Amino acid sequence: MKYTWCWGAVLTTALLLSFGSGSKAQTYEVYDQNLKLKSRLEFDQIAVLSESVRISTANNEVKLLSREYKPFMNLQAEKVEFYDQPWLVVRGKNGLGAYHEYGEEILPLEYDEIQTFFTRLLARKGNQYWVYDHSTRETTALGSFESAVLATNGQVIAQTAQGYFLPLSKTPDKVFEELRQVNDNFIISKEASGFGMINREGEYVLQPVIDHIVHLEDDYFYAFDGNQYMLIRGREGKANISYSSYHKITLEDGVMLEFIHGRLRRVMKNDGILLDQVGMEKVSTVGEKHYNVLMRDKKIGLLGPNGWEVQPVDGVDKILPGQEGLYGAMKSGKFGFIDKSGKWVIPAQFDEVKKFNDGLASYQLNGQWGLVDRSGNIIVPAQFNQISEFRRGLAIVRTGTKQNILDKNGKLLLEKGYDRISLGADNYFISEDNALLGLIAPDGKEIIEPKFQELRREELNKILVRLGDKYGIMDENGDYLLPIYYKNIVFDQGARQILAEDDYQFTQVVEEKSGKRKKAGN
Repeated sequence: MKYTWCWGAVLTTALLLSFGSGSKAQTYEVYDQNLKLKSRLEFDQIAVLSESVRISTANNEVKLLSREYKPFMNLQAEKVEFYDQPWLVVRGKNGLGAYHEYGEEILPLEYDEIQTFFTRLLARKGNQYWVYDHSTRETTALGSFESAVLATNGQVIAQTAQGYFLPLSKTPDKVFEELRQVNDNFIISKEASGFGMINREGEYVLQPVIDHIVHLEDDYFYAFDGNQYMLIRGREGKANISYSSYHKITLEDGVMLEFIHGRLRRVMKNDGILLDQVGMEKVSTVGEKHYNVLMRDKKIGLLGPNGWEVQPVDGVDKILPGQEGLYGAMKSGKFGFIDKSGKWVIPAQFDEVKKFNDGLASYQLNGQWGLVDRSGNIIVPAQFNQISEFRRGLAIVRTGTKQNILDKNGKLLLEKGYDRISLGADNYFISEDNALLGLIAPDGKEIIEPKFQELRREELNKILVRLGDKYGIMDENGDYLLPIYYKNIVFDQGARQILAEDDYQFTQVVEEKSGKRKKAGN
């Protein structure tokens, strides 16, 4: 163990603690990033909400704290309702209020509901609504509505029995049949004349004359008006109709297809043509933005987001998205792998296959999974219930109800399996067994078997662990940097400090003139 716990400190003043004999209080020990004790604090509760916001709730009072955890502003509230950077919404006796994270009061504590956006707040009291705009630092009454929401593009969408309104637009009294938020930039509107698109300023970028409009992704839309079909890209000033056609364009199961004189001719993408080819019979989705294209001569090709990945070839019934130059392909109900030219590299012999990664692909045979290399050599016979994709030469496998770690040679690295093993973003594995957590190194070496109720990496070589109701800090070797003793541990990244919350009995200590110490009341 790298850390030796030392309890207590030398008392040098006449009266250090004055909570009264046997009174209880919470204490925070403040450590630097090297886990050197810097100070001790006495608060009922400290919370670190972000790199710049720290609060205390001592005596049911919400106070903002400095980086040294000293109160510098009382928010006159009883609790923090929520924090949505940079807005701090708090609750007091008379309702909700809002502060900027730097301490500026934005809305007094008198509202029933507060919604937040990057630069705006929407507040409700009864059926009355107000909006605060941080760019002007003004709060404006919007009026009375049955309901209102801050849209994801910053507008307010309000509703009454008469219809929908945009009270922040230049035409706040204009009634819409429908207003629907679709992304951070646009709202789809509906009027008697049709559908349109409205930007962040509440202005039309596409006039409401469209019979039908569908949001695809990002700022792309599919629409038709009368007998004209359109692909539209939203822009802040004016939407761009990137493609239009009087030939039918269908949108089904994520595939857009254009038919010319009743025959399938084009595969469309968000803003135009992905493939224009005579002789197509059918297009089907085989992965995200990947399609199998069946030709009239019964050849099949794999179409990706940038065009052909495998040109149409004979002798295959299905082609899957690939990796490392090889593509899973099916023939007569069995899977193997082909290259970009459509040549069979590994004959169709498996029930199912996954992509190659690190030179290996998993295959399924008779309900079990094994591994095959790029030359078709069976590295691991089909014996596992599941095999994950290889990463850094390791994969997670399941046999029955237990998981283990497999290397590229087919060797299991753990002496016993666990209920679950998951890979973290830092390439460490988290093991789980009977709801307890353990840690495995990136090379598959077990650091510590599952024993914790909570385990979370906070910093390089600092892992927060919880055993029962006590917290500690462990390094990547499984040694304790702080013992499992504390009520809670908080990493304050902004102040580059660590708060370890303790809970113990303080006793008032009085120093007599003689220099001797005794407990108060003795």
